[in-house]
Amino acid sequence: MTAPTAPVRSERRRASRIWHLVIAIDVTVALIIQVWLILTGGPDPNTGETVATVGVLTRMIQTVSFFTIQSNILVLVVAITMIIDPDRDGRFWRVLRLDALLGITITGLVFDLILIRYVDPHGWQLVATIGFHYIAPWATLLGWLLFGPRPRIDRGTLIWVWVWPLAWIAYTFIRGAIVDWYPYPFLDVEELGYAASLRNTGFVLLVAVVLVVVFTAIDRRLGVVGGGRRQSDRAVPSGATAAEPPAR
Repeated sequence: MTAPTAPVRSERRRASRIWHLVIAIDVTVALIIQVWLILTGGPDPNTGETVATVGVLTRMIQTVSFFTIQSNILVLVVAITMIIDPDRDGRFWRVLRLDALLGITITGLVFDLILIRYVDPHGWQLVATIGFHYIAPWATLLGWLLFGPRPRIDRGTLIWVWVWPLAWIAYTFIRGAIVDWYPYPFLDVEELGYAASLRNTGFVLLVAVVLVVVFTAIDRRLGVVGGGRRQSDRAVPSGATAAEPPAR
Protein backbone atom coordinates (compact mmCIF):
# COMPACT_ATOMS: atom_id res chain seq x y z
CA MET A 1 0.00 0.00 0.00
CA THR A 2 1.33 3.40 -0.98
CA ALA A 3 1.88 5.68 1.96
CA PRO A 4 -0.25 8.84 1.90
CA THR A 5 1.52 12.04 0.98
CA ALA A 6 2.21 14.76 3.53
CA PRO A 7 -0.72 16.97 2.34
CA VAL A 8 -3.12 14.00 2.54
CA ARG A 9 -1.93 13.16 6.08
CA SER A 10 -2.33 16.79 7.06
CA GLU A 11 -5.89 16.93 5.73
CA ARG A 12 -6.76 13.69 7.50
CA ARG A 13 -5.44 14.98 10.80
CA ARG A 14 -7.37 18.22 10.39
CA ALA A 15 -10.58 16.38 9.56
CA SER A 16 -10.06 14.06 12.54
CA ARG A 17 -9.59 17.02 14.89
CA ILE A 18 -12.79 18.68 13.64
CA TRP A 19 -14.76 15.44 13.90
CA HIS A 20 -13.66 14.76 17.46
CA LEU A 21 -14.22 18.39 18.43
CA VAL A 22 -17.87 17.96 17.41
CA ILE A 23 -18.07 14.80 19.52
CA ALA A 24 -16.48 16.57 22.49
CA ILE A 25 -18.94 19.47 22.22
CA ASP A 26 -21.89 17.10 21.95
CA VAL A 27 -20.95 15.09 25.04
CA THR A 28 -20.04 18.20 27.05
CA VAL A 29 -23.39 19.86 26.30
CA ALA A 30 -25.29 16.65 27.14
CA LEU A 31 -23.40 16.30 30.43
CA ILE A 32 -24.10 19.92 31.38
CA ILE A 33 -27.81 19.41 30.68
CA GLN A 34 -27.75 16.15 32.64
CA VAL A 35 -26.17 17.79 35.69
CA TRP A 36 -28.55 20.76 35.46
CA LEU A 37 -31.61 18.48 35.35
CA ILE A 38 -30.29 16.45 38.27
CA LEU A 39 -29.55 19.51 40.41
CA THR A 40 -32.94 21.09 39.68
CA GLY A 41 -34.90 17.90 40.32
CA GLY A 42 -35.87 17.39 36.69
CA PRO A 43 -36.28 14.09 34.84
CA ASP A 44 -33.20 11.92 34.45
CA PRO A 45 -32.31 11.60 30.73
CA ASN A 46 -31.33 7.97 31.32
CA THR A 47 -34.61 6.78 32.85
CA GLY A 48 -37.12 9.61 32.52
CA GLU A 49 -37.74 9.44 36.26
CA THR A 50 -37.99 12.60 38.34
CA VAL A 51 -35.20 12.48 40.88
CA ALA A 52 -36.22 15.29 43.23
CA THR A 53 -37.32 12.72 45.83
CA VAL A 54 -33.71 11.97 46.80
CA GLY A 55 -30.88 14.24 47.94
CA VAL A 56 -28.47 15.99 45.57
CA LEU A 57 -25.52 13.80 46.56
CA THR A 58 -27.55 10.64 45.93
CA ARG A 59 -28.68 12.01 42.56
CA MET A 60 -25.09 12.68 41.52
CA ILE A 61 -23.93 9.21 42.63
CA GLN A 62 -26.78 7.64 40.70
CA THR A 63 -25.91 9.72 37.65
CA VAL A 64 -22.28 8.59 37.49
CA SER A 65 -23.43 5.02 38.15
CA PHE A 66 -25.09 4.81 34.73
CA PHE A 67 -23.10 2.91 32.11
CA THR A 68 -24.34 5.55 29.66
CA ILE A 69 -22.70 8.38 31.58
CA GLN A 70 -19.44 6.53 32.14
CA SER A 71 -19.14 5.52 28.48
CA ASN A 72 -19.86 9.09 27.36
CA ILE A 73 -17.18 10.40 29.73
CA LEU A 74 -14.70 7.94 28.23
CA VAL A 75 -15.71 9.13 24.75
CA LEU A 76 -15.15 12.74 25.84
CA VAL A 77 -11.67 11.98 27.18
CA VAL A 78 -10.71 10.09 24.02
CA ALA A 79 -12.10 12.86 21.80
CA ILE A 80 -9.98 15.44 23.62
CA THR A 81 -6.85 13.32 23.17
CA MET A 82 -7.66 12.94 19.47
CA ILE A 83 -8.04 16.70 19.09
CA ILE A 84 -4.59 17.11 20.60
CA ASP A 85 -3.00 14.27 18.59
CA PRO A 86 -5.00 12.40 15.91
CA ASP A 87 -2.28 9.72 15.78
CA ARG A 88 -2.35 9.04 19.51
CA ASP A 89 -0.91 5.78 20.86
CA GLY A 90 0.24 4.21 24.11
CA ARG A 91 -0.68 1.18 26.20
CA PHE A 92 -3.17 2.95 28.47
CA TRP A 93 -4.61 4.95 25.58
CA ARG A 94 -5.28 1.84 23.52
CA VAL A 95 -7.36 0.35 26.33
CA LEU A 96 -9.12 3.67 26.91
CA ARG A 97 -9.94 3.97 23.20
CA LEU A 98 -11.35 0.46 22.90
CA ASP A 99 -13.32 0.82 26.15
CA ALA A 100 -14.83 4.06 24.91
CA LEU A 101 -15.68 2.55 21.53
CA LEU A 102 -17.14 -0.60 23.07
CA GLY A 103 -19.03 1.17 25.83
CA ILE A 104 -20.61 3.84 23.65
CA THR A 105 -21.64 1.32 20.97
CA ILE A 106 -23.36 -0.80 23.62
CA THR A 107 -24.98 2.37 24.97
CA GLY A 108 -26.46 3.15 21.57
CA LEU A 109 -27.63 -0.40 20.90
CA VAL A 110 -29.17 -1.01 24.33
CA PHE A 111 -31.02 2.30 24.28
CA ASP A 112 -32.38 1.82 20.77
CA LEU A 113 -33.38 -1.82 21.32
CA ILE A 114 -34.42 -1.91 24.99
CA LEU A 115 -34.48 1.31 26.99
CA ILE A 116 -36.42 3.46 24.53
CA ARG A 117 -39.65 1.72 25.60
CA TYR A 118 -39.14 2.91 29.18
CA VAL A 119 -38.62 6.61 28.50
CA ASP A 120 -40.53 9.38 26.74
CA PRO A 121 -38.11 12.33 26.77
CA HIS A 122 -39.26 15.91 26.23
CA GLY A 123 -37.59 19.32 26.31
CA TRP A 124 -34.04 19.43 27.64
CA GLN A 125 -34.25 15.76 28.60
CA LEU A 126 -34.76 14.96 24.91
CA VAL A 127 -31.74 17.10 23.96
CA ALA A 128 -29.51 15.24 26.42
CA THR A 129 -30.93 11.89 25.31
CA ILE A 130 -30.09 12.62 21.67
CA GLY A 131 -26.58 13.69 22.62
CA PHE A 132 -25.87 10.68 24.84
CA HIS A 133 -27.65 7.90 22.97
CA TYR A 134 -27.67 8.88 19.32
CA ILE A 135 -24.98 11.39 18.35
CA ALA A 136 -22.15 10.17 20.62
CA PRO A 137 -22.44 6.44 19.81
CA TRP A 138 -22.64 6.58 16.06
CA ALA A 139 -20.36 9.60 15.60
CA THR A 140 -17.72 7.79 17.68
CA LEU A 141 -18.06 4.57 15.71
CA LEU A 142 -17.97 6.34 12.35
CA GLY A 143 -15.06 8.51 13.46
CA TRP A 144 -13.08 5.41 14.41
CA LEU A 145 -13.78 3.83 11.02
CA LEU A 146 -12.80 6.98 9.14
CA PHE A 147 -9.85 8.26 11.13
CA GLY A 148 -8.54 5.39 13.26
CA PRO A 149 -5.83 5.54 14.33
CA ARG A 150 -5.10 1.91 13.57
CA PRO A 151 -3.95 -0.68 14.10
CA ARG A 152 -4.21 -0.15 17.83
CA ILE A 153 -5.84 -3.34 19.18
CA ASP A 154 -3.26 -5.86 20.38
CA ARG A 155 -3.30 -8.80 22.81
CA GLY A 156 -2.71 -6.67 25.87
CA THR A 157 -5.55 -4.34 24.93
CA LEU A 158 -7.91 -7.29 24.46
CA ILE A 159 -7.20 -8.37 28.04
CA TRP A 160 -7.34 -5.02 29.82
CA VAL A 161 -10.43 -3.78 27.99
CA TRP A 162 -12.62 -5.99 30.21
CA VAL A 163 -11.54 -4.44 33.52
CA TRP A 164 -13.93 -1.48 33.34
CA PRO A 165 -17.08 -3.33 32.13
CA LEU A 166 -16.67 -6.12 34.69
CA ALA A 167 -15.94 -3.61 37.46
CA TRP A 168 -19.11 -1.71 36.52
CA ILE A 169 -21.18 -4.90 36.68
CA ALA A 170 -19.76 -5.82 40.09
CA TYR A 171 -20.31 -2.28 41.40
CA THR A 172 -23.88 -2.19 40.08
CA PHE A 173 -24.98 -5.40 41.75
CA ILE A 174 -23.11 -4.82 45.02
CA ARG A 175 -24.37 -1.26 45.40
CA GLY A 176 -27.84 -2.31 44.29
CA ALA A 177 -27.97 -4.96 47.01
CA ILE A 178 -27.05 -2.31 49.57
CA VAL A 179 -29.25 0.64 48.51
CA ASP A 180 -31.98 -1.18 46.49
CA TRP A 181 -31.34 0.92 43.37
CA TYR A 182 -30.32 -0.30 39.94
CA PRO A 183 -29.58 1.97 36.98
CA TYR A 184 -31.55 0.04 34.36
CA PRO A 185 -34.87 -1.88 34.44
CA PHE A 186 -33.39 -5.01 32.86
CA LEU A 187 -30.88 -5.24 35.73
CA ASP A 188 -33.32 -4.50 38.55
CA VAL A 189 -32.99 -7.40 40.95
CA GLU A 190 -35.87 -6.10 43.06
CA GLU A 191 -38.22 -6.44 40.11
CA LEU A 192 -36.75 -9.35 38.16
CA GLY A 193 -34.78 -11.39 40.64
CA TYR A 194 -31.12 -12.34 40.38
CA ALA A 195 -31.58 -15.08 37.77
CA ALA A 196 -33.20 -12.80 35.20
CA SER A 197 -30.93 -9.86 35.97
CA LEU A 198 -27.78 -11.97 35.60
CA ARG A 199 -29.14 -13.56 32.43
CA ASN A 200 -29.74 -10.12 30.93
CA THR A 201 -26.26 -9.04 31.99
CA GLY A 202 -24.78 -12.13 30.38
CA PHE A 203 -26.57 -11.36 27.13
CA VAL A 204 -25.13 -7.84 27.04
CA LEU A 205 -21.67 -9.26 27.78
CA LEU A 206 -22.08 -11.66 24.87
CA VAL A 207 -22.89 -8.71 22.61
CA ALA A 208 -19.77 -6.98 23.95
CA VAL A 209 -17.61 -9.99 23.09
CA VAL A 210 -19.00 -10.04 19.54
CA LEU A 211 -18.34 -6.31 19.18
CA VAL A 212 -14.74 -6.67 20.37
CA VAL A 213 -14.17 -9.47 17.84
CA VAL A 214 -15.60 -7.30 15.07
CA PHE A 215 -13.60 -4.24 16.12
CA THR A 216 -10.41 -6.30 16.25
CA ALA A 217 -10.99 -7.72 12.77
CA ILE A 218 -11.63 -4.25 11.37
CA ASP A 219 -8.59 -2.83 13.15
CA ARG A 220 -6.33 -5.49 11.65
CA ARG A 221 -7.78 -5.77 8.16
CA LEU A 222 -8.42 -2.18 7.17
CA GLY A 223 -5.55 -0.04 6.01
CA VAL A 224 -3.09 1.64 8.31
CA VAL A 225 -4.36 5.04 9.47
CA GLY A 226 -2.51 7.51 11.65
CA GLY A 227 1.04 6.33 12.13
CA GLY A 228 0.31 2.64 11.76
CA ARG A 229 1.62 -0.09 13.97
CA ARG A 230 4.19 0.77 16.59
CA GLN A 231 7.29 -1.37 17.04
CA SER A 232 5.71 -3.02 20.07
CA ASP A 233 3.04 -4.71 17.95
CA ARG A 234 5.25 -6.08 15.17
CA ALA A 235 6.23 -9.69 15.17
CA VAL A 236 9.21 -10.45 17.38
CA PRO A 237 11.45 -13.54 17.46
CA SER A 238 10.41 -16.40 19.69
CA GLY A 239 11.43 -15.70 23.26
CA ALA A 240 11.91 -12.00 22.65
CA THR A 241 9.71 -9.39 24.31
CA ALA A 242 8.29 -6.47 22.40
CA ALA A 243 8.71 -3.11 24.03
CA GLU A 244 5.59 -1.36 25.29
CA PRO A 245 4.33 1.55 23.20
CA PRO A 246 5.28 4.85 24.73
CA ALA A 247 2.70 6.17 27.21
CA ARG A 248 1.45 9.57 26.18
